[in-house]
Amino acid sequence: MLKRYVIYLVIIILLIMIFPKFIEKRLIFHPDKSNDSITPDVYGLEYDDVTFQTEDGLNLNGWFVPGKKSSPDDDLPACRAGRHTLLWFHGNAGNINHRLDNIKMLYDRVPVNVFIFDYRQYGKSEGRVSEQGTYIDARAALSYLRSRKDINHEKIIFFGRSLGSAVAVELALKEKCCAMILETPFTSIKEMGKKLYPFLPISLFIRTKYDSLSKIGDIKVPILIMHGDKDELVPIEQARKLYETADEPKEFYTIPGATHNDTHIVGGEEYFDVIKRFVNKL
Repeated sequence: MLKRYVIYLVIIILLIMIFPKFIEKRLIFHPDKSNDSITPDVYGLEYDDVTFQTEDGLNLNGWFVPGKKSSPDDDLPACRAGRHTLLWFHGNAGNINHRLDNIKMLYDRVPVNVFIFDYRQYGKSEGRVSEQGTYIDARAALSYLRSRKDINHEKIIFFGRSLGSAVAVELALKEKCCAMILETPFTSIKEMGKKLYPFLPISLFIRTKYDSLSKIGDIKVPILIMHGDKDELVPIEQARKLYETADEPKEFYTIPGATHNDTHIVGGEEYFDVIKRFVNKL
């Protein structure tokens, strides 16, 4: 009998040790290595292929895509300097290659520069991903943008999508930006765990927090939150809770019929008009 209890105890201890890593891998992070054949020039976009370093010595990869000229006679350097720049934090799956259609649609409709990069372990970026690692990566990306002489450092907007919304919120809590856009955001990993695994005591085991709900009220810049009302992964109620907690000025845009990954497609022209109006008011 004692031997059986010892075996049960060992199994429980092993589950406690292994379960968090399993959940983090299956629930949170889905890194994908880069496909070199898919770059912004496939969409006819001018871009800088950028490598920059984190404070813990990792090399990360990103693309800087300058905004579209208003007319063929416009001076591109002047356009870059006069426009806002989106610092884009992507979601938990894929890599920057998978955001190119969205960037192209944005490029054609909203006069902003875009800097998108891959977190550690994603795409061409080095290292192994973790919550704290993504925060370090975000600081490095912002530092890189601030090192550029061809953009206005006072016009940097943090744009976070899905997992990237939590990264954007954390960075906005610590670093200056002129505004923040959150698309399909969630309140915390704990709440997402309850939604996806309702019969498991996720909060007892999970180490990754991404607790945006406890942070967003302390951010003092204009915030735009966008969410599809048919999101099958992150309930729109979580986005509304973030909106209710956020300080003014703030806006909430519901995208009718949009699920988690098709907001920019289902939202169509109105989706981009909402972003454009928000940026123009800054």
